[in-house]
Amino acid sequence: MQDTRSDGNGGFSVRASTAALLLNFQNPAIMNSNLLEMLQSQLSDEALEKLSSRLGGVEKEKAAAATETALSTLVTALAKNASTPDGAAALNRALEQDHDGSILDHLSDFLGGRQPQNVNPRAVNGAGILKHVLGEKKGGMVDMLSKMTGLEGDKTEGLLATLAPIVMGALGRQKREAGLDPDALGSLLRGTVEKKKAENPTLDMITSFFDKDGDGSMLDDVAGMIGKRIFGGLFKR
Repeated sequence: MQDTRSDGNGGFSVRASTAALLLNFQNPAIMNSNLLEMLQSQLSDEALEKLSSRLGGVEKEKAAAATETALSTLVTALAKNASTPDGAAALNRALEQDHDGSILDHLSDFLGGRQPQNVNPRAVNGAGILKHVLGEKKGGMVDMLSKMTGLEGDKTEGLLATLAPIVMGALGRQKREAGLDPDALGSLLRGTVEKKKAENPTLDMITSFFDKDGDGSMLDDVAGMIGKRIFGGLFKR
């Protein structure tokens, strides 16, 4: 669902300001509806411009499309990790120790490449978080997303590393505000992925990547199919 709040100039902005949308992260009743929707909605035009800059100045529309796919990928990976009791417990510990959601109050600094004040350094260590979230699947997933989005591999990995702390921060804040235990975290993630798959069946292909040991041909097939459906051929390499 897109936000159509007034932009103050007689028109409407597809994305409301980051400051206003951050209020949603403080309301568990709203947040429980769909984690991905909340993550996507808080990326204002200013945030997307900063992401575009970090990606080497790619078009904002291309950055927005790549960001949506990357967020879906990260949440799907977390859902997979939390699908076992041990995995859910490990995620719960990571959130309790390092991700209280305070990064969400400093997105402008973080996306601008500045170290946010009063935020745990581990909470903004995107490369480290990405390694834990994707594990041995990281290389293959970066390759697949690169084919899907048309971004070079290093930019794709950089985008994932930038978004990973935001995803963990959002999940950590939801855990803290709603008192979620490991089982509830797993249920939230699975529910978010299932809802997204109902809206966009191509997410099944990303899910299948995490469920299988795909080879190069499998990556090409999945990336090609998703890329054609999601991006409509606009962002071919």
